[in-house]
Amino acid sequence: MIDPNTPIRNVVVYAITVLILTFAINVLWQLLPRKKSEPPLVFHWIPFIGSAISYGLNPFEFFTNCRKQHGDIFTFVLLGKKVTVYLGIDGNEFILNGKLRDVNAEDVYGALTTPVFGKDIIYDCPNEKLMEQKKFIKFGLTQKALESYVPLIEQEVLEYIKTSPKFKGSSGTVDIPAAMAEITLFTASRALQGAEVRKKLTAEFAELYHDLDLGFQPINFIMPWAPLPQNRRRDAAHAKMTETYLELINKRRATKDSKETGTQNDGTDMILNLMGSVYKDGQVLSDTNIAHLMITLLMAGQHSSSSSSAWIMLRLASRPDIVEELYQEQINNIGSPSQPLQYSDLNKLPLLQNVVKETLRVHSSIHSLMRKVKNPMPVPNTEFVITPDKVLLASPIMTHLNEEHFANPLVWDPHRWDDVVEVENKEDMVDYGYGAISKGTRSPYLPFGAGRHRCIGEKFAFLNLVTIVSTLVRNFKFTTVDGKSWVPPTDYTSMFSRPVQPANIRWERRFPESA
Repeated sequence: MIDPNTPIRNVVVYAITVLILTFAINVLWQLLPRKKSEPPLVFHWIPFIGSAISYGLNPFEFFTNCRKQHGDIFTFVLLGKKVTVYLGIDGNEFILNGKLRDVNAEDVYGALTTPVFGKDIIYDCPNEKLMEQKKFIKFGLTQKALESYVPLIEQEVLEYIKTSPKFKGSSGTVDIPAAMAEITLFTASRALQGAEVRKKLTAEFAELYHDLDLGFQPINFIMPWAPLPQNRRRDAAHAKMTETYLELINKRRATKDSKETGTQNDGTDMILNLMGSVYKDGQVLSDTNIAHLMITLLMAGQHSSSSSSAWIMLRLASRPDIVEELYQEQINNIGSPSQPLQYSDLNKLPLLQNVVKETLRVHSSIHSLMRKVKNPMPVPNTEFVITPDKVLLASPIMTHLNEEHFANPLVWDPHRWDDVVEVENKEDMVDYGYGAISKGTRSPYLPFGAGRHRCIGEKFAFLNLVTIVSTLVRNFKFTTVDGKSWVPPTDYTSMFSRPVQPANIRWERRFPESA
């Protein structure tokens, strides 16, 4: 302990000495011989921080450099945690298809998601309970529900481009990530949650959503309780949004008839479905749990669609020739631009579907999928054993952007999918408790994850993106601001990889008289 009477110069010297010793010990520890069962360690100078900066700024570049030096399996230090990365198809299979007794996602994501989504749901409950919650939510993702969503989504987009000041006049420029964030919030709320919730999306509610979204900051992986301004706003927004949903639920319970509240029990009413949902053990979902699941559903429906749709529009603006191909595809295969879009029309638009597929390949929303190791896990065909002091990390972007699987992988080319025929492997199907799905863990293309935590909303996300983009293309021509082929760099600082903002593109109405 330092004597308070010690001259400040001595204190500074003491502090510098401790710092130098700490760095020296850290370096020496890394140079010590390691067990053959331990994957190689990525060298780092700063204790605790480790490789957090280089990983956080550009994970694709970080993984690429580490792979060149160490191969597909290596460990790096991330804010005091030992993270073992296993790249490639074998890595995706090993991690994402890991047995529940060996790996879990709750210990990794629970601290981050619980303050945002709420307690006793998603990663704040046992996995078997989460699987049942997924089954409850899957009610709103049936074929009947998906078919009903297309006209609702189209209507929201048309209303937005008619009333938003961002699209005022016959031409202009727009910060497209900001516009797509608003559009996808409106489409997700209207389709997945109904007219009641959509009416609540006033400027005040949208601001609450924004504040809640700020809870997804990297620092909250380790300090979700930190008394930071964004965390205080996160907690206030969560409380207010929960209160809003509880008001809707109480109104339903008071009337006991959804028609009296201005809704219809047509088989797609999510709130009504959750009000009647019961776990296998007989436990009924509490109203608070329902409110928290509705918050989760809104954020899940909007988050990835927001960043993905922004990337799609940026890529299209850089390729106006593809924009015109898409427009002609709709004219040739569907008909008049004024004709309302139907679910059955989407299969008539293969290039549009390929634009979405290719963008999800090049611009994956999530670059890292992590699992906490619970038991020692030998890696097949290697000497390595991954021990419980580690977190495992799979990175789908490393197969998406690998020339072994895709020719010229860094080039955005929707036509690469023209002759690809996707065949579902029935032997790969498994039921984790919410219906049979494909594990998909050995595919080089994993835009929605794989295994038991594969996104159950992928069909809605794809439908949402296709419907939004088709509606925009029918009404606008898009180019870059300077007419050159350009897309912004990726911002990896959020939970979802997104374009660096602002990212402006130029738009021009196809039918100016309707402006």
